[in-house]
Amino acid sequence: MASTQNASTDSAPTDNPHILRGYVSIAAAGLCWGISATLGRAVFTGHLLQGTGMIHPVDPLILSQARTTITFLILAPLMLMHRGTAAFRMPRRDLIQSLLLGVIGMAFCNYSYYLAIQRTNAATAITLQYAAPVLVLLYMVISGKQRATLGSVGSVVAAVLGIAIAIGLIGPEHFKLDWKGVLAAEIAAVTFAYYNIGSSNLLKRYDRWQLLLLAQFAAALWWNIVNPPWKVIAAHYGRAEWIFLVIFALLSALIPSALYLGGLRHLDATRAIVTSCLEPVFTIVIAASALGEKVKGLQVVGIALVLLATIVVQLTGRERGLDPVVVEPVD
Repeated sequence: MASTQNASTDSAPTDNPHILRGYVSIAAAGLCWGISATLGRAVFTGHLLQGTGMIHPVDPLILSQARTTITFLILAPLMLMHRGTAAFRMPRRDLIQSLLLGVIGMAFCNYSYYLAIQRTNAATAITLQYAAPVLVLLYMVISGKQRATLGSVGSVVAAVLGIAIAIGLIGPEHFKLDWKGVLAAEIAAVTFAYYNIGSSNLLKRYDRWQLLLLAQFAAALWWNIVNPPWKVIAAHYGRAEWIFLVIFALLSALIPSALYLGGLRHLDATRAIVTSCLEPVFTIVIAASALGEKVKGLQVVGIALVLLATIVVQLTGRERGLDPVVVEPVD
């Protein structure tokens, strides 16, 4: 199935109402991802709000498994009703690549990201994951697909410096972070980068919803092999936990994906990606407000450097007629 979505990103309407609608949609998607990251952090401790004890703690593996499984079970019937079995059909090579994106780029990325949130905090996890565009850029330069420029080199330096400051390697403020959590966040960034590199070619031939469906299927299948359903049942989650998992799947996957794709109808890809950088801001602010997570003064500088590097990567690439490095978030 040929994609018409990508063409729309380069010929987005230029009238202000449409552009505003696109910005609002992308920002709303970032807000959903920010809320879901905070909810994930809260449920790992068993407290949905600071000082309350509404549900029992949920393991990051269960959260990742439930997210992809519930999302697929909702999305698959909708896609079948709208497009029939064609939604699942691709040439074998593209199908295998789509399934690998689901396992490596989605399942591994989600689990690593949630594990990082559990072991560190939402601010650290989202900041390190958002270094993914710089990793993609490094891959493109090393593989000879892009030429190193002053802007790209500066972006890499800014991102590395920002990460070092954000995790406390540089600066007078000494604080301890769980290094397993930091490593998990970096794995999330690498697998996030893999997802975007691998999906860039597929999105020239297929639309995002089809790719999302197949990736969710692969991720759900992977988790249900690793952790069979009867083990989930044996955990004896109550009604409150299951309601939370359904809401989490909607807030972290289906709703923001619909908003993000809706925003792409009105904005070019660069504007959409730069606007999506509001996600880390929302995540940090919401986590600080709802959970009392504190971000130290110099960490703010580090976070800002990482986000600045991400934006510069998009803008400099677009100026040279290249596709944006990041396709869309998969949190």
